[in-house]
Order: sequence, then C-alpha cells, then structure tokens
Amino acid sequence: MNKLELSSLYQLTMARFRLIWREPEAIFWIFIFPILLAVGLGIAFRNRPADVLQVGATTTQLTQALTRDKGLTAATMDEADGTRALATGRILLLAIQRADGVAYKYDDTNPDARTARLLVDGAIQTAAVRREAVRSENELVHETGARYIDFVVPGLLGMNLMGSAMWGLGFAIVEARQKKLLKRLVASPMPRWQYLASFLLSRLAMLIVEVAVFLGFARVAFGVPFRGSLWELGLLCVLTSLAFSALGLLVSSRAKTMEAASGLMNLVMLPMWILSGVFFSATRFPAVIQPLVRALPLTAAIDALRGNMLQGMNLGQLIAQVGILLAWFVVPFAVSLRIFRWR
Repeated sequence: MNKLELSSLYQLTMARFRLIWREPEAIFWIFIFPILLAVGLGIAFRNRPADVLQVGATTTQLTQALTRDKGLTAATMDEADGTRALATGRILLLAIQRADGVAYKYDDTNPDARTARLLVDGAIQTAAVRREAVRSENELVHETGARYIDFVVPGLLGMNLMGSAMWGLGFAIVEARQKKLLKRLVASPMPRWQYLASFLLSRLAMLIVEVAVFLGFARVAFGVPFRGSLWELGLLCVLTSLAFSALGLLVSSRAKTMEAASGLMNLVMLPMWILSGVFFSATRFPAVIQPLVRALPLTAAIDALRGNMLQGMNLGQLIAQVGILLAWFVVPFAVSLRIFRWR
C-alpha cells in the first residue's frame, strides 16, 4: 500500500470509531450492559448459607424430627394436602408415616428434592438412633408445576409482555415525532389523551394473539399447568401489558430520536431483567433491596402469573401484585399526559 491508501484506511477506521462512540446504545450494550449483568448475577448467586428446604410430614413426631435439621423447615399436613403442595411446588418432599416405616414422596427429577430426601432421611434416622433404624421407601411423583420449565414460563411471559409493550409503543411514537407526523396531529382538534390511549388499545388487540400463542405452545410442548382461573390469568396479562405500555408512553414522551428512546428503554428495563426473577427466584437478592425488587412492575407481574398458573391463586390472594401493577399503569400514564411533546 502507498501512503495515500494507508491514510485513507486510517481515516476510515477512525471514522468508524467516532461513529460508535456517538451511539449511546452501542456504548451501553458493548461496555455497560455486561458489567451490570455481571454485578446483578454476582449478587444473586453470591456465596451464602445453604437454602433451607421446605418439606412436609403427616405426623407431629415426624415434623419435630425434621425441624431439628437446620437445612429443613417442615409443616404437618395430611397426605392429600401434602400431595397438592408437591404439585404446586410449595414443598419438595412429603414424609408419610406408614405402619412399617416412612415413605418419602418426591420428584426425583428435581435436584433440590433429591437433596431434601437425603436430609429428611438423615433427620429421621438420627431421631431414632436409640431404637431400631426406621424402614424407608420412595414414592416417586413427577407432578407438573414443580419443574423448572413450569417456573420459567410465567417469567418469560412477563418479560415478553414488558418488551413488546415498551418497544412497540415507544418506537412508534418516537418515529412519528422524528418524521414530523405529530406536528400535523397537534393542529387537529383531537384530544391528547385519545392519541395516547389509542396506543394502549392497540396493544390489547395484539395481546390476545401474543399470549395465546405462547401459552398454547407451553401447554402443548411442555404440559405447563394452568391451575388458576383462565379469565383471571387473562386479566393479569392485560394489566401487565397496560402497565408496561404506560411506561413505554412515558419514556417516549420527550425522546426525539430512536437512539435516545432505545437508551432510555434499556435503562428502564435493565433493572427488571436482572432483579425481577425471570430465570431464578428474586428472593436470591439481599433482604435490604427486597422492597425495591418487590416494587418493580415485572416482579409483581411474574409473581402474579406464577401464583395463578402454578398455585391456583385468585385475584384476592394476589391483591398486592395487582395494586403494584395498577399503580405502574395509572401514574406513568398520567405523567405522560402532562409532559408529552408533540414536536
């Protein structure tokens, strides 16, 4: 290469670097996002004492023996209630008193349940150390509702509702502002609230297909259970979509460029991707930040969806989560009405 070619290559390379540095979204995804994700996951999976495993027992004597082990917390329940608790994931194992010993009912495909089996048997054998060893047997169950796929599907549904609502509405508004289309609308007698409300209503129309396809696939492919009322599940999905649609409207109320809107949306959604328990329980985070984690709309949505789908909880039992979602709908939408920029 001659000097002219080298100079051109240098200038073109430097131009590419300058373009990258001028893109806030690129800087965020290249440098900031991996660090923040590492920090969040590092906190969630930090070194900490072993989890206390929740189990059940059919007699008071068995319960007392199990509670002596610091790795277990036990509750007394009859076999029918214990089987339901296993199916909904509230306990990992049920110790059943039989005439000739103890039976352990659990799902052997669950690693935590296998750990609970060892701890439970150890606690029972220790309690009978002065007597003859207790005869034990396994009664294996493979109930839907306690599997990881059952746990993660509501999380993925909540995350999908968040992303489609915020990106779909936010980008459409900013694009219209960038193309000067909003200036034409502001000259019309149309009330501002009707323009913003039209985006919310359009989201509800798409919501039916979006949720039905995803949950239908999860049901057919993996047998994910729907133990709660289907109409209440639909209402939770609508409320979740409205809450994130209102957030999308708020973020896009002032943004003038697609890059600015993208950066703001990433800033809003990043804490929820990390903290809200999409792929693992939000209880892994320290107690000091649990009030913040629980106040996030995605946390409330996922908790409500899991409660309905996996545990059969009704709206009355999910009143706290419903209240949080309502607040995240009403407040951002009201603020959007006041600060929305038409130019």
